Amino acid sequence: MNQEVKSGKILSPATPWTERHVPGIHIPDEQTALKATFTEPTIECPECHALVTRTAMSFNAYVCPQCDEHLRMKARERLNWFFDQVKNELGQEFVAKDPLKFVDSKPYPERMSEAQKKTGETEALVVMQGVLKGIPLIACAFEFDFMGGSMGTVVGDRFVQAAERAIKDKQPLICFAASGGARMQEGMLSLMQMARTSAAIQRMKDAGLPYLVVLTHPVYGGVTASLAMLGDVHIAEPKAMIGFAGKRVIEQTVREKLEEPFQRAEYLLDHGVVDQIVHRHALRDTVYRIVAKLMNLS
Repeated sequence: MNQEVKSGKILSPATPWTERHVPGIHIPDEQTALKATFTEPTIECPECHALVTRTAMSFNAYVCPQCDEHLRMKARERLNWFFDQVKNELGQEFVAKDPLKFVDSKPYPERMSEAQKKTGETEALVVMQGVLKGIPLIACAFEFDFMGGSMGTVVGDRFVQAAERAIKDKQPLICFAASGGARMQEGMLSLMQMARTSAAIQRMKDAGLPYLVVLTHPVYGGVTASLAMLGDVHIAEPKAMIGFAGKRVIEQTVREKLEEPFQRAEYLLDHGVVDQIVHRHALRDTVYRIVAKLMNLS
């Protein structure tokens, strides 16, 4: 008898492949959605509403096993997934300050403290040096859950240090961008990071070293207007929202309805803004091939 047993339940050959081959996934319907029980935390896909255990989702690089939707990855988890071997982490010595004594509904230091507790990170950019398929390189990733991945002075410091280390060690730099833009709580000091990061990228180009950008969902504002659009190659994940001003802001300005897929990765590819759209499962191989070619290693 060609049957499998899963969690005490006999699965027949007619059982959907998602239940037979992807541990921890549950596709809810009207009769079973409220009966789903798991022994570990689950994540609901925002597209198809499938419930997937966190372990299964992590194993699949946070791509929904049911509908292929690309969910947001934590910065640290993304870099650990990207590298075959992590050598060291950069920029941990940089600490955010409150030069403007900024207060909106709460003081800036309080917002920082909340973001640190929520994410486990000290800032919105994580930088690591490691090896991808035999090629040593440096990669940085924005943590969107840390104040919307906003770019303040520490993010600028870490990015510039990453570029300088890349030049010193003659290694490529990869940036996984996901940000709402410049951090308003730091005012002009935040906007200055656009110029600082742009200058650092130019120094990399002068040194003849590759700088690749992977645009993940979402990328907006000052990050789009600086480091996210200055790469030698721009790769986007499927359906990522990428722009400067938000879609609703533009609609209010031009007084027109902007239909899908405006500002989606697919729209930007059609209009020449990005070079290619790459599925997350193929991302490591794609980055490796591009870097190997640009570094004359292939």
